Amino acid sequence: MHASITQFLRRSRVAAPVRAGARAWVSPLLAGAMLVLPWLIGGLLAGCAPAIHFRSPDHSGADDPAPPTEMITEQLIAEERQRHQVRANEDLEQLLVPDPPAYAIGTGDILAIVIWDHPELTGGLVTSANADPAVSSAAASANAAPQGFVVDRQGRIQFPLAGLLTVDGLTEEQARALLTSRLAKYLAHPNVTLRVQAYRSKRVYIDGEVKSPGLQAINDIPMTLVEAINRAGGLLPMADQSRIELERGKTHYAINLRDLVQKNINPGLVMLAPGDVVRVHSRDESKVFVSGEVVTPKALTMHDGRLTLSEALGESGGISPLSGDARQVYVVRKTPQRTRVFQLDARIAGSLAMAEAFELRPKDIVYVAATPLANWNRNLSLLFPGALTSAVSAASRP
Repeated sequence: MHASITQFLRRSRVAAPVRAGARAWVSPLLAGAMLVLPWLIGGLLAGCAPAIHFRSPDHSGADDPAPPTEMITEQLIAEERQRHQVRANEDLEQLLVPDPPAYAIGTGDILAIVIWDHPELTGGLVTSANADPAVSSAAASANAAPQGFVVDRQGRIQFPLAGLLTVDGLTEEQARALLTSRLAKYLAHPNVTLRVQAYRSKRVYIDGEVKSPGLQAINDIPMTLVEAINRAGGLLPMADQSRIELERGKTHYAINLRDLVQKNINPGLVMLAPGDVVRVHSRDESKVFVSGEVVTPKALTMHDGRLTLSEALGESGGISPLSGDARQVYVVRKTPQRTRVFQLDARIAGSLAMAEAFELRPKDIVYVAATPLANWNRNLSLLFPGALTSAVSAASRP
């Protein structure tokens, strides 16, 4: 293409003085460009048509049409907000336990059992039942610790005179009553003290942005979400309180602590179960990516799980006034079911309010398309790199 233009300029015998020549070769250059541009304009403008394509590996690299575009309206914003609240409330109803039950003895726990006035049954130093319990406890701890009884795999312990006792699933009070009833056949008015000495049967695991991640044993204090986080040393500064994931078997729950507080729900009511896995995500994992025709494309960190479309555009410098098309502001969101594409026309009345009300989700992609004129100019620059710029510069010289 450069060779053709050069030959055209040579045939037109343009040269001589620099300033006069600069003006003289502008017209032939533009005239030559006009000879070859008409048959390209159709293809250029066709390439400038706004469209989003997704490349599918199942079709040998071919472009598949984009998913249906959903226009951002007040109705769509209300529906998305209601759908999110309903899903969150359904999850919370299964986790909130206002009155947690007492601890149930399980396999692996170690029980401390004392039969008052009968130290031969436990091997410990036990004083008379008429003695002061505080003094008796101090003496026992100072001389000989109470013997522990480990709950076996079948949930049983073996105690002198009583034999095998199934205590799995019983509370301390229920286990004490069972042992007392068994010993009553051999002892007159047995005075039994039974408590869990070591909690080893039930655990939860907490991971992520906490000070001391790892296993936490469930004991007589109810293992709530707040209790587990406190035992792990608390949240780190980079912890995202809006993205705490609770995994229970094959079910995953998303917990937003700030959202619970705003709804006047006590986070201490979220009860954990044995085997639960709690992961506190980092804020770096909750990013929104802004690209396209904005002043400063960047990855934005969400503010404790909240970032609106208006905030994302504002933190990126806004839509580029030179090349951005305010009619084509897209939000691409990947969901487990499908990919959703939202579009905002920022020129219509009320668009700024809708952009402020439209809340983004982690990993959303905000894309601002270029204007057709900007696309046409870029494609034209690929055909004549630097030629038109040089021509316009030369024409503007005095």
